[in-house]
Amino acid sequence: MLTINVVTIFPDFFTAPLGLSIPSRAAAAGAVEYRVVDLRNYTHDRHRSVDDYPYGGGAGMVMRPEPFFEAIDSLGAKAPIVLLSARGTPFSQRDAARYSSSTELTLLCGHYKDVDQRVADHLATEERSLGDFVLSGGETAALAVIDATVRLLPGAMSDPESARTDSYYAGPVISAPSYTRPPDYRGLKVPDVLLSGDHRRIAEWRAAESARLTRERPGVTDQQ
Repeated sequence: MLTINVVTIFPDFFTAPLGLSIPSRAAAAGAVEYRVVDLRNYTHDRHRSVDDYPYGGGAGMVMRPEPFFEAIDSLGAKAPIVLLSARGTPFSQRDAARYSSSTELTLLCGHYKDVDQRVADHLATEERSLGDFVLSGGETAALAVIDATVRLLPGAMSDPESARTDSYYAGPVISAPSYTRPPDYRGLKVPDVLLSGDHRRIAEWRAAESARLTRERPGVTDQQ
């Protein structure tokens, strides 16, 4: 079973999402356990402060290192310990597969302007980003990482083959387009080959479309 620890100042952020769909199904199947930790429980002042002004001046507030270190000490967390950060390397399907084969995963959610660099350098074992943009906090990124990871666990999906045919599952490859009923909607028709019943031709069409989309999609071949 995979244990996922989430360290955050907004534990309620995770209540509904982890109780729905595949994250919930994976937990019900006994494939994953979620432990959402309130970072403010590891503060020592009456205001439960987790941030302070940056040394050297400048705008914004910086999250202090002590609560993060004490939370991890309390959890006894093992690697991977992941800081969600705009400085991090892009999160990929390969990372999701690696996390899903672990017994424990810890996600550290920053907020405000930044997190004290000592958390990145001496507590987290890696930093991951969702892309070249900035979120208000690490919570949204943590949910994305959790969802991508737990859907690969046994019992999370009713049909595991569905995951094996997804984009990026077997490397930097985009999956072919999908269609369903009706075959003709407002004059927009499903490709004839998919209605032919010829499984060989359908497989060839899907392979060709997958190769075309992979070639045409900028940056796909750079995915790790």
